[in-house]
Order: sequence, then structure tokens, then C-alpha cells
Amino acid sequence: MRKFDTCFFERYAQITLETVLGEKYAALVNEDRPDLQMPDGSLGIEVTRAMEPSKDVALTMIKEMAGLQVAESERDEMNQIVQSGYGYGLQEGKYVGRLEYEYWSLALPLRRIIESKVSKVASGFYGDFQEYGLYIFCKDDLTEEEVAMTLEYTSELQRHLDVKYSVMYLSLIDKLYVCDLTGVNRTSGLTSFSSYEISKAMCKEFFLKALRQGSDANLCSKC
Repeated sequence: MRKFDTCFFERYAQITLETVLGEKYAALVNEDRPDLQMPDGSLGIEVTRAMEPSKDVALTMIKEMAGLQVAESERDEMNQIVQSGYGYGLQEGKYVGRLEYEYWSLALPLRRIIESKVSKVASGFYGDFQEYGLYIFCKDDLTEEEVAMTLEYTSELQRHLDVKYSVMYLSLIDKLYVCDLTGVNRTSGLTSFSSYEISKAMCKEFFLKALRQGSDANLCSKC
């Protein structure tokens, strides 16, 4: 079995940002500390994931796909999952590929992963960038109320820090929330975020591009 490649998700994140938010994200390169970086140092984005432990077993299915009943119309997608080892975005996010199983099985719940990443950016762990972003893959669906609560929580954690995230991207299977962490008003409870729909066709496009880029690079150097 080939080595597990976390860079698949970093490529998927970059492709999503460029497609949904525009060309300004096309220049992002896949590095380390943080995972996505603008070469001019204007923006560094850490990519991570969060999933409640209680959902781990229920949402991690495939070590092997043999014998699974799949509708004929979805068979091509299922074959892609089996052959690539990844499943994110395909089959409406119901399945986890054998290679990405490690990625999700090691995930921490949302609050704990945010606490960890806020602490790291404040410590200088992610280097020196003009602006920092945090991109979180979420397997669990979030309501807009939960998104607002997440912003408020993160803003409160960062309130007295000199180095902090200014933007958070919450990536669900069918939606991307772009959250302005500088626009949270603690006294009024106001938060600022935008949501962008991700169609099934877009999921497949992101998935295939991320796989293709990984193949072209023969796995990124840090994996």
C-alpha cells in the first residue's frame, strides 16, 4: 500500500478556494507550517480536520469495498474511491477511502482542534505571514447557528493574542463557509461569514484535480 498522503486534502482545499473564491488563491503553494502559502508571505493557511469521535465508526466505512451494493449510476464514483483510496466529496461524503481513513480517525472534535491551532499560530509555529487563515474539513454538517458559535468561540480564544487567524474556512461536503474572524462583535453577538454551495459536479472536479496533481508531483516532498 502506498504511503498515506495528507497533501491530497491540502490540494483539495487549494482547488476549492481558487474555484469558489477566485484567482487570488491560485498562487497558493503546498508547503509546511502552514500547509498553504502565498510565496510573497501575504497569507499562510493551515489545513486541518475535525470530526466528533462518536461519528468515527459510523462514517468510516471502507477498508475494502468488495460486495457493497452500489447503484449502477454511482458505480463509476465508487470505483474511483476504491482505486484512489480517497472518497472526500464523492458519494455525497458518505464514505471514507482506505488511505484517508487515517486522516479522519485521528481527527479531533472542532473545538479541540481550534484550540490547538490557535495556540500554535500564536507561538510562531507557522512562521511569519501578514495574514493567517485556518481551513477545517468538517465531516459533520454545521448549521449557520453552529458556524456563528464557532466564530465567537475562536474569536474569544484569540482576543488577547498578538498573532491570530483573521479568516476561517469551514469546508463541508456541499458547502464552504468563509468566516471573518476580525468582524466578530462579542457584545452584540454579531458574526460575519459567507456561504458558498458546492455541487456534486464540483466535488468530483475537486476530487479528480487533487488526485491528478498528486500523481503529477509523485506525492509532495513533505509527505
